[in-house]
Amino acid sequence: MAKYMVQQSGPLKGEVVISGAKNAVLPLMAAALLAEDTCVIRDVPKLRDVSFMKELLTSLGSEVEELEENVLSVSTKDILSTEAQFELVNKMRASILVMGPLLARKGRARIPHPGGCAIGSRPIDLHLKGLEALGAVITSTDTYVEAVAGAQGLVGDTIYLDFPSVGATENIMMDAVKNGGNRQELHEKIRQLSMQAGKTVKEEGKENNLVDLIAADPAFGLTKADIEKNLKPELYVGRAPRQVEVYLRDVVNPVLEAHKDESGVKAEINV
Repeated sequence: MAKYMVQQSGPLKGEVVISGAKNAVLPLMAAALLAEDTCVIRDVPKLRDVSFMKELLTSLGSEVEELEENVLSVSTKDILSTEAQFELVNKMRASILVMGPLLARKGRARIPHPGGCAIGSRPIDLHLKGLEALGAVITSTDTYVEAVAGAQGLVGDTIYLDFPSVGATENIMMDAVKNGGNRQELHEKIRQLSMQAGKTVKEEGKENNLVDLIAADPAFGLTKADIEKNLKPELYVGRAPRQVEVYLRDVVNPVLEAHKDESGVKAEINV
């Protein structure tokens, strides 16, 4: 049997450069999937798992480049695939960390059961329970696990783990980044639907059906009743009816009064 003999020596002297930690770099590389802009990661150690993660990200659509020694850039303008390849995932347990970002950005992630863990079997059920609590529908077989955003999309929530898990926490946090949808995309959708509703009014002489269009679009995850329930005037100018009263009296009414001769209309606001 091999053994080490440790003998007392004089005091240690010198300098040593501390490299970045694998368990910090791998989640950062996975998190780069969330961004369309280029991410630069420094102090990246030269380890086998880092190489595996580079291959995995590249297979999903990322451009991974070594800018200089121990410095990586990861650019993911678009996700080309939401399914991780078995031959890559099987090499490294940390590959499960791409599940949260894929689900957050594309609404779907399919991952073969991860391997590559020298410690032994460590189930990923905490990851899946957390993603499920955020609105994902989980399908698990003997060979893979798939998460798909539910009908209402991904919704923020308070997550309690059965026991502390760094990896599960990282995955859940990355998935939660875009919960509630991409605001810019939703704003653009509303603009397009508003134009469509206006065209219906102008060209067809029908009533404005913007609420119906929004309710019919799955991106918003709202019913017509949900929207109408929140169509309150005070939501547009403040948080309380009193603020609406002040706004009408001090802002709107003076404008109407100042231009009553030009408009030929006398307006009176009672609030």
